Amino acid sequence: MTTNNEPFLSIVIPAYNEERRLPATLAAIKAFLVNEPYTAEVIVVDDGSEDRTAEVAEAAGATVLRCEHRGKGFAVRTGALAARGDIILLCDADLATPIEEWPRLRAAIERGYPIAIGSREGIGASREGEPWYRHVMGRVFNWIIRLVALRGINDTQCGFKALRRAVARDLFQRVRIYGDDAPIVRGAAVTAYDVELLFLAQRRGYAICEIPVKWRYGTETKVNPLRDSWRNLRDVLRVRINDLCGKYDVTSTPIEEVAPR
Repeated sequence: MTTNNEPFLSIVIPAYNEERRLPATLAAIKAFLVNEPYTAEVIVVDDGSEDRTAEVAEAAGATVLRCEHRGKGFAVRTGALAARGDIILLCDADLATPIEEWPRLRAAIERGYPIAIGSREGIGASREGEPWYRHVMGRVFNWIIRLVALRGINDTQCGFKALRRAVARDLFQRVRIYGDDAPIVRGAAVTAYDVELLFLAQRRGYAICEIPVKWRYGTETKVNPLRDSWRNLRDVLRVRINDLCGKYDVTSTPIEEVAPR
């Protein structure tokens, strides 16, 4: 439960060389939060940036955590484990899913779901400006994910996810691919850390609510179709191999078992 010294919401934003896009994102979040009745903290995790990402975030009033450049998965984990809010919202530095979609995820959490994830699929979802080939690639990748590791989730890769703090800590302390020993990487590293996180959530028995959201394609996206498709496929296969080798400890009782209403 939230205490007087803890915020209700922690917003965690992984960022690598985002000095250009962060100011608008942080301004939009600040403008949204000013009208909300709860307290919140904004955490920007600087993933070893080579520009002024950290300085820009600090100037905007965000809490900045600096880490070595180990990719988005490691940065998200760093922020989630440091967050103090009762609910942790993960979102991308370009705010591709507008912060105004957060109340829909909050409603699912307050109905009893320990995890609510934004989805670019399903009735009510919308994609703005996405090239057709990127959409096709995403659907093929999701088919592979459902075949190899996860069932019942239409969109694992939308970067807009909310988790109860206790559940987030439970899961992020169990991840293996982008855990404490994650390797240093070069360049932008878009990963399938989401697949491992949600795989562990399902194995741990946490209910996941998938919420259709609005999403817009970023013209400055760091996704490299060939390089990142291979990296993501490798991550999915590693999740399955880790599971088959018994590397995931999923036997203890889940921290929070709440029946969604």
